Amino acid sequence: MASAKTSCTEDNLLCSICLDVFRNPVSTRCGHNFCRTCITKFWDKKQKYNCPICNHLFQTRPYLQVNTLLSEMAAQCRTSVRVKVQPCVEPAEVPCDVCTGTQLKAVKSCLVCLISYCQTHLEPHQRVAGLKKHRLVEPTDRLEDRMCKKHNQLLELFCMNDQVCVCQICTETDHRFHHAVPLNVEYEVKMAKLGKMEAEVQQMVQERKQKIEEIKDTVKRSKADAAREIAGSVQVLTALMHQIEKCQEDLNQMVKERLKDTEKQAEDLIKELEQEIEDLTNKSSKVKPLSHTEDHFHFLQAFRSLTDPPPTRDWTTVEVRPPSYVGTLRRSLDQLEETLNMEMKKLCDAELKSVQQYEVDVTLDPDTAHPRLILSKDGKLVRDGVVEKEVPGNPKRFTKYIHVLTRQSFSAG
Repeated sequence: MASAKTSCTEDNLLCSICLDVFRNPVSTRCGHNFCRTCITKFWDKKQKYNCPICNHLFQTRPYLQVNTLLSEMAAQCRTSVRVKVQPCVEPAEVPCDVCTGTQLKAVKSCLVCLISYCQTHLEPHQRVAGLKKHRLVEPTDRLEDRMCKKHNQLLELFCMNDQVCVCQICTETDHRFHHAVPLNVEYEVKMAKLGKMEAEVQQMVQERKQKIEEIKDTVKRSKADAAREIAGSVQVLTALMHQIEKCQEDLNQMVKERLKDTEKQAEDLIKELEQEIEDLTNKSSKVKPLSHTEDHFHFLQAFRSLTDPPPTRDWTTVEVRPPSYVGTLRRSLDQLEETLNMEMKKLCDAELKSVQQYEVDVTLDPDTAHPRLILSKDGKLVRDGVVEKEVPGNPKRFTKYIHVLTRQSFSAG
């Protein structure tokens, strides 16, 4: 029994602000006791003077006198009282607004008192009937931002017309003709839009990544096409020996320049796409944390800056066209035609003299002649008629290549 009595006496001698045995205890008109230094420092931070325990508001700052009896009891008990240590506030946590000296971590914030409380100072809100009606939320800093600056009322409604948080008095004055809904209602709507926005951002990121792959693939194919074109030209031109070495060099240079232009265009587009991906990713990094918040006020305040996605280009019609090499070799060869004709004539004359020793009397077969070819009646001459004529169908006839065979054949010489 004596132990229980001592414990009760010790509990009654603890200051609810510093959680230590009273030092120069003073009493407020609402009947609560505090260390004189603790309550003085507490009121020094406030514009209104209220009791930290019951939140009773005093019209003027009370004049405090030390409670002599309570001071003597505290002095006798101070040597035996040891206050249990509670966790102190970390840098990222919300501190208790009532604690003085070492601040403890707040466990709840009151939207009526606009004060954050640690577990000890929250006790009156869990015990006093009037305080039980106060709205408690998870610890939140800057509670004053939740109050209407004009009417000093809680911002608990959302104006659909102006897209801002308002108090009840605002809906009866400045916003009286506007449509207002509770914060939680608009929170659900905006949260749904946020989810859709996040999905759209992710889709835009994927589309741009896909476009990058398409551009890279185009460049890859362009390189392959260029390699094949160069290889083909080298194979043809090297057969012309030293006379066309200069032509080969010029052709390669032109192909490479076209490929370089294509690669430069692709590089610029990829840089632009990567920049848009970075912007969209930054947007997504802001959207994701917001999608998990349950703080209606913070969500709606921050949502306005996330409504519109970053400015991006419409990439649906953007493409990198591979350079065309059609006719490149032909044009190069045309430039050599005049020179080559002379060399070819020399070659033909030489070849003719060479083959004349193997001369054979042959006759052209009209059943194999392409429809454009015109044969002489004796089958010894043939020329290109340019226009295809109607000829009897024959499985031996050339239709793809402008060729004609002879009736006779030989295998050597």
